[in-house]
Amino acid sequence: MGLAPILVDEIFSIIKGINKDGTTILLVEQNAYKALAIASQAYILETGQILKSGAAAELMNDDAVKAAYLGA
Repeated sequence: MGLAPILVDEIFSIIKGINKDGTTILLVEQNAYKALAIASQAYILETGQILKSGAAAELMNDDAVKAAYLGA
C-alpha cells in the first residue's frame, strides 16, 4: 500500500536536502516520476536487468520510459 502521500513528499524533501548538501544518494524507488524528478542519473531496471540508463531528465522525456513507467 505504501506510505501516505504527505509522508512521501516529506521524505523526498529530506532526500533532496541531503543531496543538496553534497551527499551522493542511491535511491531505489517504485514511483518513477518522483524518483526521476529529483535524480541526476537513473537506471531503469526490469527483472534485475538494466533496460536504460542516463541522465534522469533524458529518461523522463524518453517515449518508451513515459509509456512504460510514467503513464504517458
